[in-house]
Amino acid sequence: MTIAARTPDVVSIAEPVGDLIAHALADIGVTTAFGVISIHNMPILDAIARQGRIRFVPARGEAGAMNMADAYARVSRSIGVVITSTGTGAANAAGSQVEALTAGSPVLHITSQVDRPYMDRDRAAIHDVPHQADMLRAISKAYFRVWEGRTAVPMIECAARAALTPPRGPVALEIPIDVQREKAARARHISVGPVTASAADDRLLATLADLVRGARRPMLWLGGGAREACVPARDLVERGFAAVSSTNGRAVVPETHNHTLGAYNMTPQAQAIYERADLMIVVGSRLRGNETRNNMARLPRPLVQIDADPAQAARNYAVDLFIAADARAALAGLCERLPRRLDVDAKFLAQVAAARAQSERDLAATLGPYRAVADALQSRVAQGGHPFVRDVTLSNSTFGNRYVHIGAPHLGVHALGGGIGQGIAMAIGAAAASPPAKTIALVGDGGAMVNLGELATAVECKSDAVIILMNDRGYGVIRNIQDAQFGGRRHYADLHTPDFALIASALALPYQRLVRSEDFAAALDRALGAIGPQLIEVDMSAVGPFAQSFAGPPAGAAGTA
Repeated sequence: MTIAARTPDVVSIAEPVGDLIAHALADIGVTTAFGVISIHNMPILDAIARQGRIRFVPARGEAGAMNMADAYARVSRSIGVVITSTGTGAANAAGSQVEALTAGSPVLHITSQVDRPYMDRDRAAIHDVPHQADMLRAISKAYFRVWEGRTAVPMIECAARAALTPPRGPVALEIPIDVQREKAARARHISVGPVTASAADDRLLATLADLVRGARRPMLWLGGGAREACVPARDLVERGFAAVSSTNGRAVVPETHNHTLGAYNMTPQAQAIYERADLMIVVGSRLRGNETRNNMARLPRPLVQIDADPAQAARNYAVDLFIAADARAALAGLCERLPRRLDVDAKFLAQVAAARAQSERDLAATLGPYRAVADALQSRVAQGGHPFVRDVTLSNSTFGNRYVHIGAPHLGVHALGGGIGQGIAMAIGAAAASPPAKTIALVGDGGAMVNLGELATAVECKSDAVIILMNDRGYGVIRNIQDAQFGGRRHYADLHTPDFALIASALALPYQRLVRSEDFAAALDRALGAIGPQLIEVDMSAVGPFAQSFAGPPAGAAGTA
């Protein structure tokens, strides 16, 4: 080693930048990272392995690695780290990073670049591709590039802080391969926190408090941006607010509470409640189209919006008041300005409980034989504190997103952007973040084939996850949409499906196959009691159809997630 600098009492030793990056990640609290090794990230991954402070999970593809880091970030409520390579490697992660961007997951995507003399010059160096930086900017909350070895650690801190600062999201950091090989002095103090939440304007909170005091039937709409606001949100509900949640805001208020509609946000019963309410505060939600009938749902007035992102103001609905602030800080400030008990309409709160119960009954009646699967999950997921991961599949769109309660907001992980094939990888990331509770994942056969190789990752890493594979030999939702909207003309939805028993055997993955839904509860209990990854295949062709076909949202609405 060479001496890089000297002061009267400190000697700074120059080390390879790859080593400095590995040290810096561990120093800021990273314990797990995901990725795929390549010639353009070897200096970093070699250092991670030698230092032994961070567990690296070697995914079979960068798309899966990004999904793992995303789910890890959601469940751990900390930063997720994914390490990819230049060009195609970074691009393979793009679709999954769009999901992280949609969900607001604080993911640090460390990728590489060719040697600096060849960067951005389209000279066809190995792995070099045109416009990599432009691609990363398009799919990231923020993008940074390290130009000099001495700036690598400060840039790690900067990028991590950006990912964790509300509104959170994935941040890309490019580190050219020749920079990774450089030597630089190690920084003595590494920190990214504390990240300060944005406070609400006192005058706007006072105005909001006046609106609440004048309301008899106030409501909260809780989105993913309210996940850290459980305490003040529950406080408001206990004082007399009713609540409803987006799919990403579930369990901010316990889903069993009598004053919440849960995620039954688009039922006729929910619309009737909205029409009776006389104030709604939307907290950390984009009011997505597939939860508002493409913004055709009639929401109460006055309508107030709280969001950490000022750009979201009145994006989907005109609002009477917008407060740019962190959800937890704003709701806590509102609580401070209100009496311990609000003068509210008790009859209205009873109607909320009745609307929720009726919505659940109506949904249960559509499930047919799959009611047994839904009920078994309902009785175990929340009670056991299990992370519940859901891919976009027929079973999730019917009962996974609403009927099966989760124990806390961070324990719910689903493909918010509506893309299929992310569930298996997300289960691995969630499991890495959630010992000792076993992760439960609900996936379909069509989506499973997208990242099937990640089952090998689950076995190799001994991921503590139960993967429930609902196999209807194709895209069930697409078939139903074709029946409902295209005169029954079915194209491209029936898929050649492998024998998953043989795949499980080849991977040494413990496996159960069910042909009767009434056997599901016992199979689930066996899997939950076992160590390591487990695969339960539910043969939907043998079990039979749902009592009522789910054909997605009305034609023209947004998404099926």
